[in-house]
Amino acid sequence: MAPSKSPAQQLIDKADKKANSSGGWFSSSSARFEEAGDLYQQAANAFKLEKLFKEAGDAFAREAECRELCKEQNEAANAWWNAAKAYKKGYPQLAIQALTQTIVHLTQGGRFRQAADREKEIGQIYLQESNDLRKACESYERAADWYAQEDAIATANACYKDAADLHADLDEYPQAIARYEQVADHSLTSALTKYSVKEYWLRAGLCALAMNDTVTAKRNLGKYSNQDVSFSSTREAKFINALIEAVEAGDQESFTGAVVEFDQVTKLDNWKTSMLLKIKRSIQEEPGLT
Repeated sequence: MAPSKSPAQQLIDKADKKANSSGGWFSSSSARFEEAGDLYQQAANAFKLEKLFKEAGDAFAREAECRELCKEQNEAANAWWNAAKAYKKGYPQLAIQALTQTIVHLTQGGRFRQAADREKEIGQIYLQESNDLRKACESYERAADWYAQEDAIATANACYKDAADLHADLDEYPQAIARYEQVADHSLTSALTKYSVKEYWLRAGLCALAMNDTVTAKRNLGKYSNQDVSFSSTREAKFINALIEAVEAGDQESFTGAVVEFDQVTKLDNWKTSMLLKIKRSIQEEPGLT
């Protein structure tokens, strides 16, 4: 005797039967797919109760396809998003595919704020699950563009800043500097965000030094001080100056001293520590410096 099917599987069978039925003279295909979609949704939730997340995601995806056949854009977007949330429990590539489908419906409906949220999720999956810095960076920048056009400026800037960090991790320093400066320019326009400008300019300064380009680092430092006269007196500006002097002199000891002094007051995060190690290695590798 065949083992009895779970409630979730029974619902899938009913949904499949409904979706594949030809219907009668008086039943519309739209109504048929709507009923099938409802059954797939119930099945997906039943699979979630059993912690069968791949099966739940598959059922939500089939629901989404039914919603699409009924021309229900919002419901289709929601079903694809539910599929993505299920797939995120161990199936990152499937989650990305489902989120991409969600975004198609959201952008077609002009819902760019929500599309940006989903694109940001894709960036996080690329970063956390597959360490694909390139694709994560592209997703963060796309999300930031959509946030910006929807006037969600603070959220856009946070994504641009994340993209800038990733550009730097990929050794794309000019692109990173441009993004940090873009975020700093926006931040200067508000009393609430002006305090964070020195952080972005510090990061941009480290990128210039990572290129072993002290000329650009000094020029940018002057430019930032013109944009905000208080910047030159900050610990960040003094720190960049000290690093520039150490790099130009090829003096590893001075470089390390400046780093230790700064770290004692303002703890260096992982990104800055990584950048400083790159810069220090460039001092070691430069044979002409004495």
